[in-house]
Amino acid sequence: MLFSKALEWSSFAITEIPNPGTGEAPPGAEGLLTILKWVAWIVFGLAVAGILITAGTMMINNRRGEGGEHAGRLAWVLGGCILAASAGGVVGALV
Repeated sequence: MLFSKALEWSSFAITEIPNPGTGEAPPGAEGLLTILKWVAWIVFGLAVAGILITAGTMMINNRRGEGGEHAGRLAWVLGGCILAASAGGVVGALV
């Protein structure tokens, strides 16, 4: 009963929120989008390089018995990859 009332209220609340639409890009926005695409390409290239560099140092230092120390570095690189991949979704959710 409570769940059905919550669904009924949420559907009412959602229909009352105005939808501004997708909007219209200002003149010259193509240049900004090109720059953002370049930045995204560079960030993803750095992400791949970061993973490869971390993997290489883990392989070299594993022989010396120091391979486990780089797990934290790999976690930071993977966290950056997740943040970069979800950047568009995060901004879209906030706007």
